[in-house]
Amino acid sequence: MAHPLMHENIWFDRNRFQEAEAKYQERIASQHSGLVVQKSDGPASNLGVGLSVGVGVDNPEILARLSAVEKENADLRKITTDLQAAVAKLTERLSALDTSAAPSASQQKQTKPVQNGKADDDDEDDDDFDLFGESDESEEESEEKKRQTEERLAKYHEKKSKKPGPIAKSNIIFDVKPWDDETDMGELEKAVRSVQKDGLLWGASKLVPLAYGIKKLQITCVVEDEKVGTEDIEEGLEAFEDLIQSVDVAAFNKV
Repeated sequence: MAHPLMHENIWFDRNRFQEAEAKYQERIASQHSGLVVQKSDGPASNLGVGLSVGVGVDNPEILARLSAVEKENADLRKITTDLQAAVAKLTERLSALDTSAAPSASQQKQTKPVQNGKADDDDEDDDDFDLFGESDESEEESEEKKRQTEERLAKYHEKKSKKPGPIAKSNIIFDVKPWDDETDMGELEKAVRSVQKDGLLWGASKLVPLAYGIKKLQITCVVEDEKVGTEDIEEGLEAFEDLIQSVDVAAFNKV
């Protein structure tokens, strides 16, 4: 028995249906994106429609974008070309500098003997240097210098020995006693001061009561120790025995 659908004609209009679908899709695409939809000449896809999409040449916006992209690509190509040329020039200059800086074989051969010569000179200088301070002076020159040094030292010591040093002095107080109360103490003092010696200088004096109206003369003097002693002064005063009974040292101090 035949199938009931065998007498239906729905699938006999398949080509017409595909053509209508393609036109519908073409119209939608041209309205939204300015694209032209063309029907594919190949067999139908699984979706039932075979379409190929192309750029619409009548869309100004797309044309402007394409022009801008092409200009940008051209600019990038120019920049890239300039950079490559600059890198090439820089590489060439660096190579030239390396070549000029490197010493040639002849220069190296000339430099090496100079350095060795300098080293030899340094070695000779080191050999000439005497760590112990010895010189090339002859024995006669050494003896002459030694003699001059000794003479200078002798003159120095002689000059130093003649230089006057501090003078040692002493302060002495004498007690000079008369025979009695009738002795003229003024005359007695004049007699005492009349004793003059190199290095003796008389100072102040005073009368000091003893007993029974008798007074003694207390007198001060300064003497240079190397020139005058107490014995020298006492010996000089003994010459006035009619006025002076005795002479005593009351005080003796170094100045």
